[in-house]
Amino acid sequence: MKKFLKKLLLGKITTRDRNRFNVTPIQKRILNIRAIWNNDHQDDNGIEKIVRLLLSLSQMLFPGLYIKHYSHKIGHEYQDLVMDIYVLLKVAFPLLILMNHWQGNAVLITIMVYVLFETVLYIPTLIFASDMLSRPRSYKRSMLLLFFNYIEIVFSFGVLYSCGNNMNRPFVGWYDPIYFSMVTSSSIGFGDYVPITTYAKVLVSIQALFFLSFVVLFLNFFSNKIKNKGYFDHESEEF
Repeated sequence: MKKFLKKLLLGKITTRDRNRFNVTPIQKRILNIRAIWNNDHQDDNGIEKIVRLLLSLSQMLFPGLYIKHYSHKIGHEYQDLVMDIYVLLKVAFPLLILMNHWQGNAVLITIMVYVLFETVLYIPTLIFASDMLSRPRSYKRSMLLLFFNYIEIVFSFGVLYSCGNNMNRPFVGWYDPIYFSMVTSSSIGFGDYVPITTYAKVLVSIQALFFLSFVVLFLNFFSNKIKNKGYFDHESEEF
């Protein structure tokens, strides 16, 4: 059974995969920040360089980088598995809040918003500020995780919509705010739920922007895998 689970969850680890983990995730992030600062791979300046630096630095503020770093110490073959579990937990967390009606717990809501910011900032960081990050073992896995990131955003916004009386009528069940969030993210807008507070209208506007961003990034960058120095460059030297 142990051998079966190891084969199922870890797959085949090759020498190429081992070489990819010679540098720790925190070291990679520091090298990435340094590469952007020194214009090693892109002659950017002004607001473009500032945004790229801020995006790359932002990942130092969230737990994902440190979870990846310490799972690397356990064993490089477990790093992807641990991150998969972390992403799934981030998806399940807002769902648990809704199902158990924990919207009144300020600590849980703060934690949810905190990890939500990590997800929101991670994707543009991956695209626009990944000068020294080696490409993933599987692009299909990256696309799948991006889908789960999107589901996390839908669930999390559902929680935020359900905090207070922000709609023209109250949500009845735990799934209703998820339904409204999904309808909002897909720009359908059936009209059965309508935001009536400034807070809710701002959330709807932000979520609409997230939806457009995810579609553009998913189709243009992950599907086509454009050649660019860093994460999406098949020719780049890996760590």
